[in-house]
Amino acid sequence: MEIDFFDETNVVQTKEKELVIKLLTFASQHLQLQEHAEMSVTIVTNERIQEINSEYRNKNVATDVISFALNDDSEDDFPINLESMGEDFPFNLGDIIISQEKTAEQAILYGHSFERELGFLALHGFLHLNGYDHMNPEDEKEMFDLQKEILDAYGLKRE
Repeated sequence: MEIDFFDETNVVQTKEKELVIKLLTFASQHLQLQEHAEMSVTIVTNERIQEINSEYRNKNVATDVISFALNDDSEDDFPINLESMGEDFPFNLGDIIISQEKTAEQAILYGHSFERELGFLALHGFLHLNGYDHMNPEDEKEMFDLQKEILDAYGLKRE
């Protein structure tokens, strides 16, 4: 799994970046994704995520994480037959955008470390990229159970 990591805030430490990359690589193996999968994670300010949330989701508020799945079956997209591209062609899952400020705020609110909250948000976004959602109670239970299973198996439990 190839993960491009960008920190637009310049405050994320190397160990936090490595945590995200290792956790998402672990999660990709847990979900048995193909080896040539790739994606990006970008850390931004509250101001920037609010702009993105407003532009793409029509919600003019800062949020903690936003995922943009490349293959989400949106009616506005040009359909791509990823199976026809061959085994060596990279499978791009999409992009995850995380607010550094919301991560810090929520870590304090929930009483755990910045690293645990960052890992949680990155995994949450990753599951969205892989088709999981929480729009109804059944889907929410499936996604949140899987989220907890992966975080526990990785060793990033709630403190």
